[in-house]
Amino acid sequence: MSAESKKAHNFIQSLIEDAITKGEHSGKVVTRFPPEPNGYLHVGHAKSICLNFGIAETFGGECNLRFDDTNPEKESQEYIDAIKQDVEWLGYKWVEEVRYASDYFDQIYGFAEELIEKGKAYVCALSADDMAAYRGSLKEPGKNSPYRDRPVEESLQLFRDMRAGKFQNGELVLRAKIDMASPNINLRDPILYRIRYADHHQTGDKWCIYPMYDFTHPISDALEGVTHSLCTLEFEDHRPLYDWVLDNITIPCHPRQIEFARLNLNYTITSKRKLKRLVDEGVVDSWNDPRMPTISGMRRRGFTPESIRTFCDMIGVNKAGGTVDVGMLEHAIREDLNTRSPRAMCVMRPLKITLTNYPAGQTETLTLPVHPQNPDMGERDVTWSQTLYIDREDFEMEPPRKWKRLAPDQAVRLRGGYVMTCREVVRDDCGEITELKCEYDPNTLGVNPEGYKPNGVIHWVSADDSVETDINLYDRLFNHESPDSDKDGDLMDHVNPESLVVLSGARVEKSLAQPRTNLPYQFEREGYFFCDQELTAAAGKPVFNRTVTLRDSWGKGGK
Repeated sequence: MSAESKKAHNFIQSLIEDAITKGEHSGKVVTRFPPEPNGYLHVGHAKSICLNFGIAETFGGECNLRFDDTNPEKESQEYIDAIKQDVEWLGYKWVEEVRYASDYFDQIYGFAEELIEKGKAYVCALSADDMAAYRGSLKEPGKNSPYRDRPVEESLQLFRDMRAGKFQNGELVLRAKIDMASPNINLRDPILYRIRYADHHQTGDKWCIYPMYDFTHPISDALEGVTHSLCTLEFEDHRPLYDWVLDNITIPCHPRQIEFARLNLNYTITSKRKLKRLVDEGVVDSWNDPRMPTISGMRRRGFTPESIRTFCDMIGVNKAGGTVDVGMLEHAIREDLNTRSPRAMCVMRPLKITLTNYPAGQTETLTLPVHPQNPDMGERDVTWSQTLYIDREDFEMEPPRKWKRLAPDQAVRLRGGYVMTCREVVRDDCGEITELKCEYDPNTLGVNPEGYKPNGVIHWVSADDSVETDINLYDRLFNHESPDSDKDGDLMDHVNPESLVVLSGARVEKSLAQPRTNLPYQFEREGYFFCDQELTAAAGKPVFNRTVTLRDSWGKGGK
């Protein structure tokens, strides 16, 4: 058992250990991660990935990646490719080849015929509205379909005719014959097969009938030899149907379904349907927009797989529902990046500085650490010259009390460089400040000045060899803790208008002319920023996405 597995001990692990101790389980532990390829994976799926692959690793078993692809109208190869990439990026590898529920369509069809022959399934011609009316409610039992007692031979022939394409969409369905009076509505003769004339991304036009998820899932698990089918809590009421299917067909394996609480994050939505709406309505650019809670979006924003796995370990696995503060996810990425990210200086809103007492055309090279707490990461060179840039927000004409940056006739130290004092403010015809003329103290490199005290430390870049860049300041996509709460209006009402602020013409130090793309930088005093390879290639200059601020700027009350 790995150190990581020990750290991530949870109630599911305890159940399996207890079953092994009692002799109720022997042999290899086999789990599976079974996404539907109808969208990109989000942070909630990351929890399930870590759990399923982690449990298998803990017990020296195996985890399959299987696409539950029973709804071809909403599925695509794009989603399949993205999901595979996400799982691998998180650091996990499935056993053997990727699997698909569609690999088992022939066998699943055979099990459906077996249920018909046993008198446990029938072909029903009720319309969708009538079927809903016959189903009853939580307070009232349902009533039997008038087709429930069709002779076995008739249902079998109709089912074969459904497969042969002799009926239209919605004309007939195959239903299980269980109990229309069951208090569990999932057992009130659920649909097992429906007619869908749609090409499938794996099977083409071979099928015009497709099995329902609740019928496909237990059979796929059993055919793969899965021992523990780990599902989120909404499938708890489906477990009796899962067991009924396996108890009534001739199949040797019966996996144990165990439910756990899904991940709910405040300021976040994790419904693929609602995430798709954000894409379709142009609120975000794509599924991998860095504001999206998708794994690909977080990757493009600069989140690391280690931070996401740490977050999943922090929140744990339990049966109780609840909402997790998204600040925990942001804390996990800050903790990871603080120890590993190289440092650099970026001036977001450049303001020109001219050092009037520094020779024009002269430069000198200053050496700064790549990481102040980790000397093994080496050093980097920055250029000092007569013309520099500082951030416009680091200067105030009339500074407030306790101002620790630059102001007229006040001095500041430039990070890793000299101390300078502002002597003159230059404005354009509109009164806007365009330049500060300053004097630098040549005796202050690495030492404190004599006779006066600098008013803080600010970052800077040289005008001579800094690199122009664009900065995408990403923030939380929603400004409401529960954006998809029906009582608080439509989720679109809660989109944060400042979730993306684009800064053009920013400047970074010369070491970022060819930025690394495997890990974000810490832009000193600003936050963590990741080079967006796609946008950089299009712009012909570095483009950086803000991964996360240095500190939580939201707090308990939000912004």
